[in-house]
Amino acid sequence: MTKVQTKSNRHFVSLEQFDNTDIINMIKAAVEFKRNGQFPSYTDKYAINCFFEQSTRTHKSFEMAERRMGMQVLEFQPSMSSIQKGESLYDTVLTLQAIGVNLIVIRHSEEAYYTKLIESKHIHCSIVNGGDGAGQHPSQSLLDLMTIYEEYGTFENLEIAIAGDLTHSRVAKSNMQILKRLGAKLYFTGPQEWYDPSFEEYGTYSAIDKLIDRVDVMMLLRVQHERHKESDSRFSKSTYLQKYGITCERESRMKQSAIIMHPAPVNRGVEIDDSLVECERSRIITQMENGVYARIAIIDSVLKHR
Repeated sequence: MTKVQTKSNRHFVSLEQFDNTDIINMIKAAVEFKRNGQFPSYTDKYAINCFFEQSTRTHKSFEMAERRMGMQVLEFQPSMSSIQKGESLYDTVLTLQAIGVNLIVIRHSEEAYYTKLIESKHIHCSIVNGGDGAGQHPSQSLLDLMTIYEEYGTFENLEIAIAGDLTHSRVAKSNMQILKRLGAKLYFTGPQEWYDPSFEEYGTYSAIDKLIDRVDVMMLLRVQHERHKESDSRFSKSTYLQKYGITCERESRMKQSAIIMHPAPVNRGVEIDDSLVECERSRIITQMENGVYARIAIIDSVLKHR
């Protein structure tokens, strides 16, 4: 997995760049924003969200966060930009900075696309990583941490399973690194061909039926069909659910206090039975709600360090 070298807090590209105290402080700030509905004001700042991959939750919750903070939000459509004429991402960012943009949120298919940007002495605006290929998804990770913290008030000794399309998931990679640092005990489950031995640094692999009655958090991952070759489509919806997903029978065996999470979009009937998406122990909708507050905390953090 890509290691992030930046120590600059005016960018937000990976949770690896922060120590545990910084992360807990951002979580607590997000919880407080949610509790009191009062947000820092940045009415003199301009933001733009450059999403080169499709997104609903991340894109629109960043925009909602920016607007709740009073920021001026510029529109950006890759299909209408000079990217179509061959302009590089670096030159696009340089242009946006030149016209007065202070904060640029970027999702891009290239892993670690941000490296050239944050290492450049000419880029002075703040870069926020909205997802880089199969690399990192730090804002999703922060909202996941917020959701767990709201539930348990700690990460120490929590038993957490990350289940599903591990190899292709930037969410899994961001979460496994930070959750281990914060004291959680991690397990991985799902198709073994989607498990990488490098994950052993963070946790252990086990079949889902050996974990279902012991974990505090079952963190499901979307099967990323778009990142698989056609020849790799070996599972039908029903067979995947029965072998690796949360069926109603498995949900009934979970601890009473355990919760189900999923970064969404959810493949209903694949990673989780359709009837469980909004069940009592599901925090999937809560994660979506928390995404706005976590991203307010992120934006506030980077703009304060400008």
